[in-house]
Amino acid sequence: MAEMSAAEKVQADPRYRKVRERDASADGAFVYAVMTTGVFCRPSCPSRPARPENIAFFDSGAQAMAAGYRACLRCRPLALETADPQIARMQDLAAFISAHADEPLPLKRLAARAGMSPFHLQRTFKAALGVSPKDFQAAERLKAFKSNLRQGESILEATFDAGYGSTSRIYEQIDGGLGMTPSAYRSGGAGETIVHAVRQTALGALMMAATDRGVCFVEFGASAEDLVRRLEREFPRATLQPAGKDADEPLDAWMAALDDHLASGRPKPDLPLDLRGTAFQIRVWRFLLSVKPGDVVSYSEIAEAIGAPKAVRAAASACAANRLAVLIPCHRALRADGSLGGYRWGLERKRALLDAERGQRAA
Repeated sequence: MAEMSAAEKVQADPRYRKVRERDASADGAFVYAVMTTGVFCRPSCPSRPARPENIAFFDSGAQAMAAGYRACLRCRPLALETADPQIARMQDLAAFISAHADEPLPLKRLAARAGMSPFHLQRTFKAALGVSPKDFQAAERLKAFKSNLRQGESILEATFDAGYGSTSRIYEQIDGGLGMTPSAYRSGGAGETIVHAVRQTALGALMMAATDRGVCFVEFGASAEDLVRRLEREFPRATLQPAGKDADEPLDAWMAALDDHLASGRPKPDLPLDLRGTAFQIRVWRFLLSVKPGDVVSYSEIAEAIGAPKAVRAAASACAANRLAVLIPCHRALRADGSLGGYRWGLERKRALLDAERGQRAA
């Protein structure tokens, strides 16, 4: 039987019908997130429904926030989540951090505001939102920095208005969240050059693309044309340049090394990565980098390892959001029962990658 597509899986979920019908009786039972906008909503949200392949379901707004989504300002899904006083308190604290992200917010100050010890606050906040208060503030500060740039502020103005103390450490503090220079981001990516290459591998067509900071895109696809279209959707205002003699020859060498890894089991190339995601997603991806070839971990083990044991669904969503196939080994993440779970590039590829790694380990 052919594997169901992402859209078909969502359409088969009974929650999708409630979203399509804007069923108010389902409000509070779950929320749905829209991957293309980064927003999550209650089922009855009056906004125009998203395409099914762009929808993800979560049991609660806290889980959606842990996965990097923000609450819809139109339907306000968090207003329903007041049954758990601890979650409500952490949501209030998260709103306070968002409003004061440009200020120093030591854990002691936040703990005093929440009426908790610093240790208890740290654990409770992580359990509710999937990230520490410090990481949450960093993400909110970055969000403000990006918004300031989009609104036309100079890099210097945007830096200080977002609460960064100086421009000298701006690249270090926004590691992975911007993915390009501030000046390039300010112009919507215009002027940013992304070099790309496509090779036929043992697992089908594979594209790799990189900015000056490192590899930002590695995906399998049906054809080179399909992969170029995906890259164009991902970076609509960047200059896309095929690798080759007149382009970025190191990228072509990187592709050759990755192809050798897939075809003959040679070591995975250690390449510079341009990670783009929320603080929580990047923590998941960095943990996956520590999982050895041939080993597997469950989504619950990932959540436990990064200090957010209740954010299992968020950890799974972070794996699904990975756009660096093989280099970030999300294929090593399985369900708790040992089944393969999902894989954005198809379960057959996931199975083949795991089988190859296990074979090499046993050799």
